[in-house]
Amino acid sequence: MTDPQIAIMMLGLFIFVVLLGFPIAFTLIGMGLGFGYYAYFDPMRMTSLFDNRIFDLFVQNTFSVMSNDVLVAVPLFLFMGYVVERANIVNRLFFSFQLAARHLPGSMAVAALATCAVFATATGIIGAVVTLMGMLAFPAMLEAKYDTRFASGVICAGGCLGILIPPSIMLIVYAAIAEISPLRLYAAAMIPGFMLAGFYMIYVVTRATINPALAPKPKDVDVSIGKVAYELITSFVPLAVLIMSVLGAILMGLATPAEAAAVGAGGGLLLAALYRSLTWTRLKEAVYLTAKTSAMVCWLFVGSWTFAAVFSYLGGHDIIKDWFLNLDVGTVGFLILAQGIIFLLGWPLEWTEIIIIFVPIFLPLLDHFNVDPLFFGMLVALNLQTSFLTPPMAMAAYYLKGVAPPHVTLMDIFAGIMPYLGIVIFMMVLLYNFPGLALWLPEYLFGPG
Repeated sequence: MTDPQIAIMMLGLFIFVVLLGFPIAFTLIGMGLGFGYYAYFDPMRMTSLFDNRIFDLFVQNTFSVMSNDVLVAVPLFLFMGYVVERANIVNRLFFSFQLAARHLPGSMAVAALATCAVFATATGIIGAVVTLMGMLAFPAMLEAKYDTRFASGVICAGGCLGILIPPSIMLIVYAAIAEISPLRLYAAAMIPGFMLAGFYMIYVVTRATINPALAPKPKDVDVSIGKVAYELITSFVPLAVLIMSVLGAILMGLATPAEAAAVGAGGGLLLAALYRSLTWTRLKEAVYLTAKTSAMVCWLFVGSWTFAAVFSYLGGHDIIKDWFLNLDVGTVGFLILAQGIIFLLGWPLEWTEIIIIFVPIFLPLLDHFNVDPLFFGMLVALNLQTSFLTPPMAMAAYYLKGVAPPHVTLMDIFAGIMPYLGIVIFMMVLLYNFPGLALWLPEYLFGPG
């Protein structure tokens, strides 16, 4: 076999091993070292069995990840998210939105989506949002006689908004991989992210208006405007101030993502203290989960960079590049084909594998097809919603199933998710035709890239 053929075999073997359930990070490291030993084997240079350049590359990648300024923001944003998650702030937030939206069709679903959007902005952690809203809003909707499938789709789709809406961990990872400014990437994600949340709400209100049986109206409750205002001021406003302080500092160029994340982490602690929910147990849990998730992200980077270096050295990137160039599909054809591949990969794989392993394969082709990496990143971020929503490996569905009542089946959840997949695809088509939705705000704030 030639080296390029071995590279393709390496990629296929990786997918196969991951589907068997092996840990992704250590699979990447193991295969990178194994195939790298073959790729860099040089008996004329090697003085011992371990005198192989792959080990030097592995150590270098490890130190590169540890010293990467962009990745410093990851544990800080994670810590902010976990603190907010465990401070019982979301309960108050959902209740206040429910009161504010009580006159709308499907009011509880609208309140759940609004809570998901705000909470996703505060955390960026998909599993946490779906699980928490599955324990909070989902039982409330079922008790109000909401259709099971309708309610399931709301929780799963709303919980996945954290992939797109800053401070998304995925956006930070993409910025590090694509070597672009995370500030511009965050700015690019603002309009598409909140537009997608808006489309979800429009769909919910429309479905509830056409078929009121899906989301029965609550009984008229005599709630004064003052009561609604009080609940919003005491629950939504403090969290909104925290979010705007973090994102505003980033988007206005007043702080780097890492600096803003540090402020957000401190603000999260202060907010939890003000709500009298900051306990030693909750703080310890937040620190532990932050360390655990951050370690996973860092080792994913070490493994992916080692794997990608070996894959490229063997000529794997050249094969894929030549294949795309020989198709002669043009810019639009390339974008559709690339996003179609990423969409299909979302069935068996999660966003981490896709963004770290497969997206770098497409990045060298962007210059040839005259595609802005910022624009491509937004398409990928939208597309990756599908990795959590596409059966049979829709992780959002499994998160919800884990906390849902026993009578709620996976098929019910899958059926509820499907309309939102259509909305995501519609948003992607809209972004294809109107790139300014993603590119206008970064250019306005920071000038041409």
